[in-house]
Amino acid sequence: MDHFLYRDGVLHAEDVALTEIAAQVGTPFYCYSTATLTRHFRLFDEALDGMDHLVCYAMKAASNQAILKTLADLGAGMDVVSGGEYARAVAAGVPGDRIVFSGVGKTHEEIRAALVGGIRQFNVESEPEMAVIDEVAQSLGVVAPITVRVNPDVDAKTHAKIATGKSENKFGIPISRAREVYAHAASLPGLKVIGIDVHIGSQLTELEPFRLAYQKVADLTETLRADGHDIRRLDLGGGLGIPYERSNSAPPLPIEYGALIKETLGHLGCEIEIEPGRLIAGNAGVLVSQVIYVKSGEGRDFLIVDAAMNDLIRPAMYEAHHDIVPVVEPTAGIEQARYDIVGPVCETGDTFARQRDLPPLEASDLIAFRSAGAYGAVMASEYNSRPLIPEVLVNGDQFAVIRRRPTFDEMINRDTIPPWL
Repeated sequence: MDHFLYRDGVLHAEDVALTEIAAQVGTPFYCYSTATLTRHFRLFDEALDGMDHLVCYAMKAASNQAILKTLADLGAGMDVVSGGEYARAVAAGVPGDRIVFSGVGKTHEEIRAALVGGIRQFNVESEPEMAVIDEVAQSLGVVAPITVRVNPDVDAKTHAKIATGKSENKFGIPISRAREVYAHAASLPGLKVIGIDVHIGSQLTELEPFRLAYQKVADLTETLRADGHDIRRLDLGGGLGIPYERSNSAPPLPIEYGALIKETLGHLGCEIEIEPGRLIAGNAGVLVSQVIYVKSGEGRDFLIVDAAMNDLIRPAMYEAHHDIVPVVEPTAGIEQARYDIVGPVCETGDTFARQRDLPPLEASDLIAFRSAGAYGAVMASEYNSRPLIPEVLVNGDQFAVIRRRPTFDEMINRDTIPPWL
């Protein structure tokens, strides 16, 4: 469920018409709904009711500080994967003891910054990383709390580019080597082993892969405890999918996911961390764009819009589907037209959809890309020297620009011409 609905013939974000935002901000722009962000966080939080737990939002999905503060004020922790994300979380007011640091390539500088600023735990991905965390922690005279990310070799049954739990993926320690790696971690004076981490992928649409992974984690927990390790926390990652195509069956609900966690891991008495990102932010955001031209081609019509692949790269990168709807509600029963929906970037890959049925549209009409709140603005670029587009947050009948569109001068003046030119 989201809070983007037609009202009086116009698509609204909560109580604000998207046409009103477009008139004031210009297009294209991202628009997020506070009510949807809040609802989706609470669904996860309530799903784990009765267990000691923390919902750590995976901020790589959408990392604007206004979104982070909205969730942090609800009690969310943050899952970060870079020094920049750590700094963003801190700037948004998230305390260090609610920040989990994941990622396969943590640098000395990133580790030091997190240890100085405060960190809940590092999710360690490799033995070389473990050695660096130990070295940095000892140099600061502190002990770093860690979990070790194990790779359970479970097929998440998702897109190959977002699967992370198979043996051929770059993530984690093979679960077959876990006892050896944990024994080594326990011998390092700068580290304190507190738990286990696992994450098998993103946009999962069934629960069985989670079940297989979590059963392996349950067995490993008991084995490591028998070896003398104080395993008190299980970080289960994220990955629960969202319904990008409204016509398709819905992925499992957070309440069903929570029931699975309780069934497979509840007997262990561990604190549970989960790291949802896409399901919290995905349907909480839309991308609004304006039609520039309607162009007739050989056997097809093109809807050329002012958003492009640099603004929303998921269709080009993942062949991802986004439902696309007119902002002004079409007349009931109107005959549909069929379009290829494309942007102005000079790439054939700058195509959002092919042969998509929509009501007839004309230049200056507005369209909305649904389910664009996750991995939209955060993956945007300035390709073709196109400025990053605004982000807008709606709260009831209010809205605010939470990232403005830079001017051409601001974008260009970041370049520096050397003195010999």
